[in-house]
Amino acid sequence: MTATTETATTATTPTTQTTPTTPTPPRPSTTSGSAPAAASPAGPPDAGAAAGLHSSVITWFGANARDLPWRRPEAGAWGVMVSEFMLQQTPVVRVLPVYEQWLDRWPRPADLAAEAPGEAVRAWGRLGYPRRALRLHGAAQAITERHGGEVPSEHGQLISLPGIGEYTAAAVASFAYGRRHAVLDTNVRRVFARAVSGVEYPPNATTAAERKLARTLLPDDETTAARWAAASMELGALVCTAKSPECGRCPIAGQCAWRLAGKPAHAGAARRGQTYAGTDRQVRGKLLAVLRDTSAPVPQSQLDAVWHDPVQRARALDGLVSDGLVEPLAGGVYRLPLT
Repeated sequence: MTATTETATTATTPTTQTTPTTPTPPRPSTTSGSAPAAASPAGPPDAGAAAGLHSSVITWFGANARDLPWRRPEAGAWGVMVSEFMLQQTPVVRVLPVYEQWLDRWPRPADLAAEAPGEAVRAWGRLGYPRRALRLHGAAQAITERHGGEVPSEHGQLISLPGIGEYTAAAVASFAYGRRHAVLDTNVRRVFARAVSGVEYPPNATTAAERKLARTLLPDDETTAARWAAASMELGALVCTAKSPECGRCPIAGQCAWRLAGKPAHAGAARRGQTYAGTDRQVRGKLLAVLRDTSAPVPQSQLDAVWHDPVQRARALDGLVSDGLVEPLAGGVYRLPLT
């Protein structure tokens, strides 16, 4: 979701399948003439224009959607939920092997809930942002205790689960159960910013105006709305990408306000990618890697060996303990959490 990565559809997407027999729409011309000065953001399209967007993007999706395991019917709602947690700020290529191993080991929420939370952290491997593993474990426990082990279908019940926010609740309800919800990840927000608002990038954080626009664009029919959510996300992941949009193969290039305005450059502050090398995140990852590789408690001296700066190392370890990812024991040893 939602994240700056190309989240796979859904990053998560529904149980929609590729339909090779659907013809790919013709490629519109990318010629736009002289680029005018940046135009004011366009307003939302009328009903007819919105229906045209829906039809074009959904048809494109039928012919071009990736065959991802969480889109298959056998994935079920739990498979969709697991993928949503994993795909946050993480590319599909990194998620796929961990996702398969996770579902093989824990095919139902109750299976994960029965394990210690540290096992979820261990299985998370190097996906990054390991607190997601703890949150998914907490959600599995709540699903088991409150919902008989079945992922709920109602948005209100989903959002009440630990670790699940507005985006994830909407994504699971839409992709797993075909419900009508606006699913706004980074890919969808970028598509809407360009195609409808006429700007290159959406704001750094989701705004009320974006949510209103997403609701305005949402098809009335539940099935179509769920398909639209998945299709617009896939379009942002594969075609309307952040750095190199391929307007020549975009099914809505002829309706794209940003392209028709001459592709005005982003007017806001420079967008910077996240750094990793030398950060506390890198140190935390190195410390966790030591703990994941053994089931026995690890002495402080073994953790000290992974990073040269004692101040940064201590700060990173304290952060892991504070986040519940590492459990300190008597005698200066540490382990992944058991409770």
